[in-house]
Amino acid sequence: MNYKLKRNIIQHLGIIAGSVLFAIAYSWFLVPYKIAPGGIGGLGQILFHFFNIPIGVSMIMFNIPLFVLSFIFLGKRFGLRSLFGMFSTSILADLLSFQNLHRFGIIKDLSAYAYSDHGKMIYAMLGPKDIYLSAIAGSVLLGLGLGIIFRFRGSTGGTDIPVAFLKQKTGISIGMGYWVVESIIILTIGIVFSDLKLVIWGYVNLFITTKLTDLASEGLPYVKGVYIISEKNNEIKNKIYDKIRRGVTFFKAQGGYTGNEFNILFCAMNRRQVAMIRDIVKDIDPKAFVLLTDVNDVMGYGFRSRNIDLTDKEIQ
Repeated sequence: MNYKLKRNIIQHLGIIAGSVLFAIAYSWFLVPYKIAPGGIGGLGQILFHFFNIPIGVSMIMFNIPLFVLSFIFLGKRFGLRSLFGMFSTSILADLLSFQNLHRFGIIKDLSAYAYSDHGKMIYAMLGPKDIYLSAIAGSVLLGLGLGIIFRFRGSTGGTDIPVAFLKQKTGISIGMGYWVVESIIILTIGIVFSDLKLVIWGYVNLFITTKLTDLASEGLPYVKGVYIISEKNNEIKNKIYDKIRRGVTFFKAQGGYTGNEFNILFCAMNRRQVAMIRDIVKDIDPKAFVLLTDVNDVMGYGFRSRNIDLTDKEIQ
């Protein structure tokens, strides 16, 4: 099989796998209790609860105009995988609802998932007394689903588009843009449903979802950066070459108080090698100043990149 074709098939299957988790999170845990960590899914809940429009259809209704506006005002920002991700998450959110699973014969007894909540019949994995567990479980699954979709170079569209628009028109950072857009959605849900608790849960769930999204899409920070200030940096360098087999870099620096010039040794390494370099430094120069930090991404010999590319450009 052609390598590029195989890669595209794997990526689309990965997007579908992430979409399944995304759909379960919304349909089984979040939507029944009007809980949403922002996003188009949050706006879709308004149409679902007031007009009984299926949540997946609601998300498509909000997403399609956003995609059109994106092409008009921002150019082609999202490729075919983003459209595929948007439709797969929306369609599966409806197909995997308990009512449809019962209709398809997958669930035999629907009463096991039927609950009365404030006089209204809802269908959820957990009952109203476990709403807090439902909120947490839904946020975890949503974050994992989104992370897997991003890992396979997909996207769900949604708030990515207004954030890109805000950045272009106002110059604010992407992080601030997401905070503004998601806050507007969370506050809108709280106002529409007249429930302050939904706002609080919205922010809690937003925090959980974003952390799990990062974890699923990028993995745990597996690289550490070590800065060493020592009068015996050459000896430390040689021992690193010999024992850890990592390259090092020297930075020219000047003491702020003394004005003396000296070299700072820098080395990037895997987490399991941190204990080794600690022993090396302690053995050679116990008075050395050592700064250890997480490294978000490394590109180069000996490391694999954690960068996620959402475009449809082929890798040559």
